[in-house]
Amino acid sequence: MERVFSLTAYRPVMKAIALFCLSLSLVLGVALVAVGSEDTPLRRVDPMSLEQQSSESGLLPDESLASLSQRQTLLAAIAHSLHYLQTPAAAEDYRQHPVPGITRDRVQRSLERFRQLVLAHPAPAQLQIAVLREFDFYQAIGTDGAGTVEFTGYFEPTYHASRVRTAEYPYPLYRVPPNLAQWAQPHPTRLQLEGTDGLQGSAGLLRGLEMVWLSDRLEAFLVQVQGSARLQLTDGSTMTVGYAGRTEYPYASLGRELVNDGKFTLEELSLPVLIQYFEQNPADLDLYIPRNNRFVFFQETRGSAAIGSLGVPVTAERSIATDKSLMPPGALALIQTQIPYTNFAGELEPRSVSRFVLDQDTGGAIRGAGRVDIFMGTGEQAGDRAGLINGTGQLYYLLLKD
Repeated sequence: MERVFSLTAYRPVMKAIALFCLSLSLVLGVALVAVGSEDTPLRRVDPMSLEQQSSESGLLPDESLASLSQRQTLLAAIAHSLHYLQTPAAAEDYRQHPVPGITRDRVQRSLERFRQLVLAHPAPAQLQIAVLREFDFYQAIGTDGAGTVEFTGYFEPTYHASRVRTAEYPYPLYRVPPNLAQWAQPHPTRLQLEGTDGLQGSAGLLRGLEMVWLSDRLEAFLVQVQGSARLQLTDGSTMTVGYAGRTEYPYASLGRELVNDGKFTLEELSLPVLIQYFEQNPADLDLYIPRNNRFVFFQETRGSAAIGSLGVPVTAERSIATDKSLMPPGALALIQTQIPYTNFAGELEPRSVSRFVLDQDTGGAIRGAGRVDIFMGTGEQAGDRAGLINGTGQLYYLLLKD
């Protein structure tokens, strides 16, 4: 990617803006559910009553599992969750889980049994019958208390970068400071760390921590938003980077800031509008980016897959991000929403899906019981698809009956 201000040359970055500024900025103060109140984030529901509803709103088989490759992908994602659940971090995460009856042991047993059922029932309809017979369903109460969940998508971007700073590649990503834990609170702001233009990091606490340089400030910023990236280097090699730490500030959405300043209303905010705005006001990147004080640090991941907040790889279309203060980490879930796929004309169009997924990640903008971010994979096509996910649906967690 060469320049942010060329619509044609910068199409992938603008798609990333859609993901970051449009989808994530739509999170407008979804309240956390109080632990111990009647309105817990998840409510047990009768799956058979859901089955008796119309096909539009009732439970549907995960038809993607008719494909052997999709079953293998799902099984790999299950293995990642099982690995996490055996760690001390998982034991700590589940120590005070807010939903009675959802424990680490039960989540682990649920995944082990579900894996057996996937192997035993290659037909999606047969698998659904077995799951309905053996599992309890817990529905997320959503944004309205009635189960309406807002879905967005995210992805691992691919950008061009350089191992050394040049005039063409001036914007760095940084390693985690070795003394970050000793930094005084409140931490330095983004403005204090890298300056208004994003080029002053070498003058302060970040000096010597530069690990790679990108050609555009927006790209470097979006890598911080996504938490990982695959970088095509000028020497022909590839570098993968992943999250290694951050400063202790809340996430601030660029799109939300534009709305707050009256540049657009939420109804007006769209990908074409954002493209036009930044083409006409390129200097505003230096105005709005510093408003997000959260600063993310990276480490080389040496070609590994994108890693979620649980410390295990996330899998395209099988991993989701939710608010981990409310939702069970690593657990098996079922989502019902719309995901874009390529049609016969080569265009992306939304399709309704019922999809088994694993809850393996979180995000700064993912708050409350009514938000889900679906990981869509790596690269430009994944970004195109992720940027088009912006709708509602339902989220269920599946736990083996006691």
